[in-house]
Amino acid sequence: MLELRPNCECCDKDLPPEAVDARICSFECTFCAACADGVLGQRCPNCMGELVRRPVRPAAALQRYPAATRRYRAASGNQE
Repeated sequence: MLELRPNCECCDKDLPPEAVDARICSFECTFCAACADGVLGQRCPNCMGELVRRPVRPAAALQRYPAATRRYRAASGNQE
């Protein structure tokens, strides 16, 4: 089950569960599309893995399997 982390680890933009601009790597590191496409070059700064679009969990499933609330920041990238 994906965590659906709540923010971009690079710029800290909010990424709610329904966000279509969320990108993740195979370890679920999470970034917004702007950071993924721009400063990160479609590579996770933590594991160097590919960043892909995060799926959207249906609203009905969120009730039973809620998104994560812990916010993360990447070890590198656009640390504003």
